[in-house]
Amino acid sequence: MCLFLAALLALYILRRWHRERQVVGNLPDKHVFITGCDSGFGHLLAKQLDGRGLRVLAACLTEQGAERLRQAMSGRLQTVILDVTCSDSIAAATAWVEGQVGDRGEQ
Repeated sequence: MCLFLAALLALYILRRWHRERQVVGNLPDKHVFITGCDSGFGHLLAKQLDGRGLRVLAACLTEQGAERLRQAMSGRLQTVILDVTCSDSIAAATAWVEGQVGDRGEQ
């Protein structure tokens, strides 16, 4: 029984070590699109990813939320106004993201 538990612990440690070694290359060339960045989880995630060097495309519902986020972050973070309940707003945000990312986005 002890040998089984030791083997499970060793596999857990090996898996964790392997996961922590994985690194995403070229972070400054990566884009991430986040909705709901006025406050809450979206706001916090945008700040954290910007701090790690990714290009953050942050969608906010209000201009005040977008401005507050822009002032607190680096020049890599860009904002767009998006109301996810409005089809026209979604189409405009989609076109904006495509313009920002260009042909570097994954299909």
